Amino acid sequence: MRILVATAVPVERDAVARAFTGDRLTVLAAGVGPALAAAATATALTTAALQGAPYGLVVSAGIAGGFLPHAPVGSLVVADEITAADLGAETADGFVPVTELGFGTVTHRPPEDLVRAAVAATGARAGAVLTVSTVTGTAARAAALRERHPTALAEAMEGFGVAEAAGAHGLPVLEVRAVSNPVGPRDRAAWRIGDALAALTEGFGKLTPVLESWTHHDD
Repeated sequence: MRILVATAVPVERDAVARAFTGDRLTVLAAGVGPALAAAATATALTTAALQGAPYGLVVSAGIAGGFLPHAPVGSLVVADEITAADLGAETADGFVPVTELGFGTVTHRPPEDLVRAAVAATGARAGAVLTVSTVTGTAARAAALRERHPTALAEAMEGFGVAEAAGAHGLPVLEVRAVSNPVGPRDRAAWRIGDALAALTEGFGKLTPVLESWTHHDD
């Protein structure tokens, strides 16, 4: 089975690529944000399928903000749900997700057995990873996100877009994130991007055999 790993930027791509050798995994720097991530991932999946070498699994990977104290800086998170946290409408009564407006979906769920295997192999914690188009920069918004999504461990900007592309191709998806900073007030002095990239490389070193041996069983 061929596996496509989609990251946002080249430094994340390189961190993942350092963890493995071989030609069964392709690592793509798809771009920042859900729209660009979806477009680049869909293009890669379509091209591979047309060439007669389709992918069997898609992984969204990179660094992320973590919700303290559940996902501290340097820790690894595996998504048991990938949710678009700001896809919907603001109303006088608060935020309404697009699903409650009668459109689309806001959540993709990776295969449970793959999530369990990934957690066992890496020591990561499983929980929701939120996709946002605007990174959280205040304590108030961080609290509001956790109130709406009590199982959320991290927020990033690409997972839902990657999952939408995978879903359009009928493929399973996984999201793996290394925490570089706390979700909340924007404090660049508190960011530990190097530590997060090192954790991402270490995590994928342990995760790659799991991905390569996993077999998708349709429900």
